[in-house]
Amino acid sequence: MNTPFLRAFSLLVLIFAVNASHAKERPNVILIVTDDQGYGDMSSHGNPWLKTPNLDQMSAESVRLEDYHVDPVCTPTRAALMSGRHSLRVGAWAVTEGRQLLNPDETTMADVFKASGYRTGMFGKWHLGDTYPYAPRFRGFQDVVCHRAGGIDEIGNPKGNSYYDDTLFRNGGPEKFKGYCTDIFFRETIRFVRENKDNPFFVYLPLNAMHGPFHVAEKYSRRFSEMGHPENRSKFYGMIENFDENLGRLFAALNSNGVSKDTIVIFMGDNGTAAGVAGKGEKEGFNSGMRGRKGMVYEGGHRVACFVRWPGGLQSSTVEQLTSHHDWLPTLIDICGLQAPEGVRFDGQSIAPLLRNENVDWPDRTIIVERQGDELAKGTLSAPRRGSRYPQYAVLTERWRMVNGELYDISADPGQERNVADQHSKVVTDLFAAYESHYADVTSHRGTHTPFFIGSPEEDQTIMTVRDWHPTTGRVIWKKSQLADDSLSVNGFWALDVRTAGRYEFVLTRHPHDDLKPIGANKARIRIGEIEKEIALDPEDKQAIFHIDLTPHQATLQTWLTDAKTGKQRGAYHVTASVLSK
Repeated sequence: MNTPFLRAFSLLVLIFAVNASHAKERPNVILIVTDDQGYGDMSSHGNPWLKTPNLDQMSAESVRLEDYHVDPVCTPTRAALMSGRHSLRVGAWAVTEGRQLLNPDETTMADVFKASGYRTGMFGKWHLGDTYPYAPRFRGFQDVVCHRAGGIDEIGNPKGNSYYDDTLFRNGGPEKFKGYCTDIFFRETIRFVRENKDNPFFVYLPLNAMHGPFHVAEKYSRRFSEMGHPENRSKFYGMIENFDENLGRLFAALNSNGVSKDTIVIFMGDNGTAAGVAGKGEKEGFNSGMRGRKGMVYEGGHRVACFVRWPGGLQSSTVEQLTSHHDWLPTLIDICGLQAPEGVRFDGQSIAPLLRNENVDWPDRTIIVERQGDELAKGTLSAPRRGSRYPQYAVLTERWRMVNGELYDISADPGQERNVADQHSKVVTDLFAAYESHYADVTSHRGTHTPFFIGSPEEDQTIMTVRDWHPTTGRVIWKKSQLADDSLSVNGFWALDVRTAGRYEFVLTRHPHDDLKPIGANKARIRIGEIEKEIALDPEDKQAIFHIDLTPHQATLQTWLTDAKTGKQRGAYHVTASVLSK
């Protein structure tokens, strides 16, 4: 594996001199990603209940990508967006289970902007790793305010986080903030714009809204409840309208700081809607006639809105061609005149000619969407049908959508109601051949585990949580309420990369360090590679501590806590590793 140090060395190749006059000519970029907001979750796309005037105005002033696709869930979309490469290729293809870590040798969008002289900021939900070398402050972002894990209130975040008045992390350090999470992330973005208005800047604004659990002030959700919408959808819609208000504040700030004309603002969702479609017995939802929702490989799971507003450089238009989130890094390199990272093969392509509405011969292309679990599915069956050992997948062209072996003519059947695979067997064969080739390519790493680094000089402690392990018994948990559930006997391992020789301390707990409670175990065991140790505990002990001598190498780490009452075993839900001496 290329280390972060090699990656840093390769980035030196990107750094080039930028004189002040040229710097001012390059556009700023703000990339906004909302969480779980589907294509139909805005009034400009026909939603009969929502009122999103600022998003609607942005749409009217933008280039609108009408056949734009992402991954069906959070992390894969973010990994592909930041790298321009397929999520399976870069190691971050699931939302937990250690598969949310973006490989340390990948060059990120922020790396490219930073190396090209831009000031970089990230505010919101990262979901690509929280420790060195994965956290955003190690991936090219110079100014960061974020939460950890995949949700602001999930395991890995401080006690008491609830979307309001939360403890977030500014450049790695905890800080208490006042206000609602979406308001805070926009406020920090506006502060960053104000501080950097005289130089080119890149802002990544990936919001945790509208991800569940759904929390928003009643003034935003009340009218939806009064219409008869279920509670969750009422709050979900309220979160969208709060976002829309903040979007208006951002555009006002761009104007007041004199940078509106010179700033590209990109808006997109990270996957299909989470709560905009109806559940059983609920009031009918709205999904723009698409089949599926978040997590699915039907159209409603991955076709999302994408607007590109640049008053000084692009005219309002509609792009009907097939595009994807993989396209943004090569496109921004093209538009902003950035130095492309050396030796990187993008899975996307520059869509700058489409954005400029240039009369170009744009060939049909094939895009692959997948929903993969922790361990790679083994593509051993040749039949392109549901039930094969491939993950859930969709193969997209301008006309066709092959979904798990089913075939839909999307131009004639946008709701994907009529499977025409039997009538177009050659199309199915050709698309499946393209998928087989793609899958073999992006999984050539054979599922290698992306490791947690311990003993790095850049970070004196490495915290691993249950949501990050590769399960061996049961599954991961991510809700804080699950930490105290005595009925659970789950376990898993973390992949480790030991960076420094020395004596290490491993602190095993069931609960986080800001909310320590008795482990309830009479025995604790730890295994690192071939090293295994066990100690006795009092059930009232709140932590188990091991000291272990290690040399630099890669290994797996697993723990066992034996419940004093039932004799059941579970893994330690939190493990903190630090170097005592070198």
